[in-house]
Amino acid sequence: MKITQENTSNLQALLKVEVTPEDYNQKVDKILKDYRKNTEIPGFRKGKVPMGIINKKYRIPVLVDEVNKILQSELYKYISDEKVKVLGSPIPVEGNQVDWENNSTYHFNFEIGISPEIDVNISKKDKLTYYKIEADNKTIDSYAKDIAKRFGKMSSPEISSEGDLVFCEIAQLDDEGNLLKDGIRNEATVSMDFISDKKVKKQFIGVKKDDVLKINVIKAFSNTSDLSSMLNISKKELSILSSDEFKFTVKNISNIEPANMDKELFDKVYGKDSVKTEKQFKSRIKEESEKSYIVESDRMLKNDVVNYLLNKVVFDLPDEFLKKWLVHTSEKPITSEQIEAEYDMYSKSLRWQLIENSILKSFNLKVDSNEVEEYTKKLISKQMSQYGQPIPEDNKMNEIVSNILAKEDERKKIYDQIYDIKTLEVYKDNFKIAEKAISYPDFVKLASEK
Repeated sequence: MKITQENTSNLQALLKVEVTPEDYNQKVDKILKDYRKNTEIPGFRKGKVPMGIINKKYRIPVLVDEVNKILQSELYKYISDEKVKVLGSPIPVEGNQVDWENNSTYHFNFEIGISPEIDVNISKKDKLTYYKIEADNKTIDSYAKDIAKRFGKMSSPEISSEGDLVFCEIAQLDDEGNLLKDGIRNEATVSMDFISDKKVKKQFIGVKKDDVLKINVIKAFSNTSDLSSMLNISKKELSILSSDEFKFTVKNISNIEPANMDKELFDKVYGKDSVKTEKQFKSRIKEESEKSYIVESDRMLKNDVVNYLLNKVVFDLPDEFLKKWLVHTSEKPITSEQIEAEYDMYSKSLRWQLIENSILKSFNLKVDSNEVEEYTKKLISKQMSQYGQPIPEDNKMNEIVSNILAKEDERKKIYDQIYDIKTLEVYKDNFKIAEKAISYPDFVKLASEK
């Protein structure tokens, strides 16, 4: 087989492939002989059908199948051997006609997109801010109250009061106030503390079982995570609601009397005699809160790195090829118009992937199987501790780890987590990072603005 590469631009090329009888005859003839052994045709004994009949009936389909197999194999072998850095995969040039019956040598053309050469330099000249979230008194008091509620006594009053939990059947309404056909249906507990609109919150005070409220959910709940969870839909689905009006039918009311801020509560939360005063209690809350905030601070730093490097490292992509490739490889029919509408988002993702791969290569970042196993053990141990369960013995632990890593999705997820940890360390070590203290509410506001 002969393959030649003809560059059509800096980032696109044409692979011209010539397939001769020497490439396929032996394999095709063997398959046809096997067909002859097993084919039954009236008038002939099994295995005695003349090859002329076999060829007439089966040769072209077999030939097409084998040539396509050879093409796929040899194309990727060529790309590997010649170290061609492709984006996507080769796609056949439209309009090429193959005369399978009258020719014995076949010619095929494939378009390929070529990855640009990029060099990502990170130094102390590259400046970013790391937002260290501090728990202010208001946040600490709020957490302390939540803990007190968690360990409080629950009752079921007939009529709701401020701060109660109201369990409701929820149903989407149309513009005329009737139940929307095929609309959203769910059952969920409505916490008054999560209702952002004061007028709506008042509507939930003084209700009893079977009372019905009509609520504009977008107006009532500003936190999209809470709202999407309550309706049991994704944030994307939430953003395209056909109607914001919902019917809430009260099914049950729950009241929680918070536990007293005393040693009995402190012992329940942190163990006997670990915390003795309310001041110590709130100090522990502050420490644990700020420790948990690190995940969010790290996530923002990673997002800032992504945006910074996307602006700093400028390079072209084989855009026209990639648009064709997306259409060609899409599992569902997709139009060129749809590709154009979504291409900016796709190209941004691809550009970041290339930048990150360059960073991984520059800093020789790798993840081996031992690291994956040890990291998985830590995840399991942490989870067991959270639920108050004993850490498994070595043999049992190894068994659990093996079962988890046997699942491709889980294994990939853990690999990605470790790579994220390693790349974050690279960013922290190589960027000039200015640390800035910020309250959690201000951090949330900042994150929403980015």
